[in-house]
Amino acid sequence: MDIQARKIHFVQEFLRLKNEKLIDKFEKLLRLEKMKTYESELLPMNIGQFNELIDRAEDDAKNGRMTSASELRNEIDSWI
Repeated sequence: MDIQARKIHFVQEFLRLKNEKLIDKFEKLLRLEKMKTYESELLPMNIGQFNELIDRAEDDAKNGRMTSASELRNEIDSWI
């Protein structure tokens, strides 16, 4: 069975679940595994890269390329 077929089969089985505790466990497992994958792909930044990010952030601030916290909250509220 190829990966696509396995995923479809898994989703079909998942949709049949009625046990909320089991669904919670699957959700936690998925979050944990996604986090592990994400963390394994992170690479440390050298001081030059760090300083470049700071310079870009300062340039963005000077040129108005920012979103305030209240604007961001309003945008998020519009998603619902």
